[in-house]
Amino acid sequence: MKRIAFCLLFFYLFGNLCSGQSSLRLGIKGGISIPNLKSSSDNPVSKGWSSRQGPYFGAVIEMGINKRLYVQAELNYSSQGGKKNGTQAIASAPYANFFPPGTTVPDYFYAKYNNEAKLNYLELPVLLKFYFPFGENFSFFVTGGPYVAYLLGAKDVTNGLSNVYFNDQFAEPVLPAAISFDATSDVQGNIKNFNIGIQGGIGFACNIFDKNNLFFSAGGNYGLIPIQKDKINGKSNTGAATITLGYLIVL
Repeated sequence: MKRIAFCLLFFYLFGNLCSGQSSLRLGIKGGISIPNLKSSSDNPVSKGWSSRQGPYFGAVIEMGINKRLYVQAELNYSSQGGKKNGTQAIASAPYANFFPPGTTVPDYFYAKYNNEAKLNYLELPVLLKFYFPFGENFSFFVTGGPYVAYLLGAKDVTNGLSNVYFNDQFAEPVLPAAISFDATSDVQGNIKNFNIGIQGGIGFACNIFDKNNLFFSAGGNYGLIPIQKDKINGKSNTGAATITLGYLIVL
């Protein structure tokens, strides 16, 4: 909670710092996140993820440096994670003691079920924003810059019925019968609390009601630090495509 409070305090102080500027705008945005987990290792646990969908929304404040260049700070709730359906690798280390001495236990077991990793972050980007006006009230813009992120929660939602096998050929079953993988597991303890990354996007803005700003943007973000605490679970980086609609008012 202290870290979240720090982010909110930063946002408040940024607004106070900019309050003397005539080109200060404050607003909100909301939309969808289409995240995926990108593996940066050959570990089978962290490979094979595809995209999922989740909410993406937050508060925005921007300060004009000149007519075209702005500094924009955001405080966003960001859905991250991914889906992996079918073949799943399971680290064997937690289960090695269940086997008789002398049994050769592979590093990973395999099963077939569906898995969705739901990671939720609080992200604080600080971006440069370039406006390119066309017509009297319309602009095209480009944004880019770094962000810091704090993990709010992490869950694995799994479902399916499968035996567990010694190899990915599914030829040597570990158990006498298939078992259910229907479960929701809290995995926040396995994920690093903080990350840093880069964010960018493009969009269109329309000035309405005395230079208030209605905007549509499409962009993406990418976490630079692998999220796993334990190397047995591989190395994965967060990343997402985002689509948002927002509204800024002149202060």
